[in-house]
Amino acid sequence: VGCDRSKNLADICGEKNFQAFVCDALSVPIRSGSCDACISIAVIHHFSTAERRLATICELARLLRPGGTALIYVWAMEQEYKNQKSKYLKEKNDSKDKEEEINIGGAQRPLSDQMPDSSSQDSACSDQLLNDLNDEGCAAKLVADSRLPVHTNRTSFHSQDLLVPWHLKGGTKKKGESIDTVLSPAGSKESQELSPVFHRYYHVFCEGELEAACRSLDCVRVQKSYYDQGNWCVVLEKL
Repeated sequence: VGCDRSKNLADICGEKNFQAFVCDALSVPIRSGSCDACISIAVIHHFSTAERRLATICELARLLRPGGTALIYVWAMEQEYKNQKSKYLKEKNDSKDKEEEINIGGAQRPLSDQMPDSSSQDSACSDQLLNDLNDEGCAAKLVADSRLPVHTNRTSFHSQDLLVPWHLKGGTKKKGESIDTVLSPAGSKESQELSPVFHRYYHVFCEGELEAACRSLDCVRVQKSYYDQGNWCVVLEKL
């Protein structure tokens, strides 16, 4: 059984005859102790505080039966590890004019889910947002001081908390498509011509951070912790 915050993605699963529903990772409508295993891939790094990130891990643990296991993948701050560049950095010159996929934990996911895109519109969008807030009577200085950096495509991270630019591809719905708008491949010709640019929040994890959060819970045991192509990964067992 799968779940996601996006109705469109859940609908795609339904069209492929998979069992999926829409929910919030902080409150999954499944009975406690009813799952043999849970998988959380590229989810927890979107929560904006340490408390909320820990709460999502607690929710995974709640779903597991005693002896059940959970696998968690989050984006790593360290895109160069043990003198090896991640696939994310290596493919810097191969990301133009084509759809790509990045392998995360043995499962292929669209590269656009992990790949930010640098754009001349980034700073303009941020400045326009500040102007709009200022026009509405907000304190521009407070907003400016709290602005997060916008990440540049295929580069190392310089901040743990950042914004990833997403280009939304518009147009008419094609036969077989489940959604009216889809993300254009970052860096592609199409993405450069499209607007607006949306900024999605990420918290990239430093080495040991995810494992430490998991070890702070008394109800689980860390079976395994490892690095995989720019991601920090943990396997948990419910006690």
